[in-house]
Amino acid sequence: MFSVKKTIFLRTFGCQMNVRDSEIVCGLLTNAGFNIADNDKDADVIIFNTCSVRKHAEDRIWSLIGSYKGKKIIGLIGCMAQNYKEKAFERDPGIRFVVGPQDIEKIPSIIERLFKNQIVSPPELALREIEVEKMGSGPKARGQSPLLERKIWETDSNIRPEEIYHTGFYHNKNHAYVVISEGCSNFCSYCVVPYVRGPLRHRKKEKIIEEIRAALDKGINKITLLGQNVNAYQDGDVNFPKLLELINGLDGLKGFDFFTSHPKDASADLFKSIRDLDKLSKALHLPLQSGSDRILKLMKRGYTGKDYLDLIDSYRKIVTGGSLSSDVIVGFPSETESEFKDTYEMVKKARFNAAYIFKYSPRPKTEAAGIPETITREEKEGRHKKLLELQRKISNEKN
Repeated sequence: MFSVKKTIFLRTFGCQMNVRDSEIVCGLLTNAGFNIADNDKDADVIIFNTCSVRKHAEDRIWSLIGSYKGKKIIGLIGCMAQNYKEKAFERDPGIRFVVGPQDIEKIPSIIERLFKNQIVSPPELALREIEVEKMGSGPKARGQSPLLERKIWETDSNIRPEEIYHTGFYHNKNHAYVVISEGCSNFCSYCVVPYVRGPLRHRKKEKIIEEIRAALDKGINKITLLGQNVNAYQDGDVNFPKLLELINGLDGLKGFDFFTSHPKDASADLFKSIRDLDKLSKALHLPLQSGSDRILKLMKRGYTGKDYLDLIDSYRKIVTGGSLSSDVIVGFPSETESEFKDTYEMVKKARFNAAYIFKYSPRPKTEAAGIPETITREEKEGRHKKLLELQRKISNEKN
């Protein structure tokens, strides 16, 4: 492809899904003849694989991108890329290409195109370009624009090609993430995921098994199944518990787990799978988000506090000694002090082994972003601190 192999450094932010996406991109780039760098010092291109779940994460990424000040070719991919699209170039003119989560298979061709400065796109890529005027010069004729004047963005695809999951690239020699479903159709009112990763789509069970077997052949013996709503999995007559059973029977697999579940799709059948399958971790991550029924309704979570407590009671009766972790959001718009206390008491009752506790952050396009915020920053921080201290105490006692 090039007389000297170009080197790419990929920096990953956010969830396990992003970690797996970065591995996929590294595999695609390696197969296309690029080198993958361990740091940014000698890299020709730096790619930021980004998260849009919280504003703080976005602000940090914009700051890091700005720190390069045009010294490197910068690519923005992942959820922020899908969220901002071509407006990312306005936010930071140093960004050279923007690629959404459903278009990552195009990244090698986009980078090659930037280096070769080819103007005519292969028809299957349908790349869009922005011609940027150089300061002090007129517009360049199409076909003559130099490298530093070219911007490319690709954010319109709806479905990923199945083959991108089979590049065979994994960072860890003993453990692999395996995506079983993409996107989310829950539309929780605070969550940007359905807007940046699209609706829920399930991979074929045969392809999932094929990918796991290929990883096992490489000597990897531990697997984590990934999905934004992993326990909603369905492929024909194979639901999530049946998929777990199929995976548990694979030779060479020593252990596996999954992340993350939604309470509305959790069931006794799932809990029995956790109990009975010998290779499956005896652990469940089940986000609570709030202990207030009114706030849960505003969040569009689809369950009440009582529903949640009944569910985890069933889990603990079926999976004796099983670990339980959760997510909680404090400071959701209009949350009163009394409703925060409901959440505090719920965490007391639930006694999670661990919990990730977040301060609410408004996200563009989400329904909750339109609810007036009545809680001060200081109140959010105070509630966050109180809940963290409670959970630390519980975790220390249990663990």
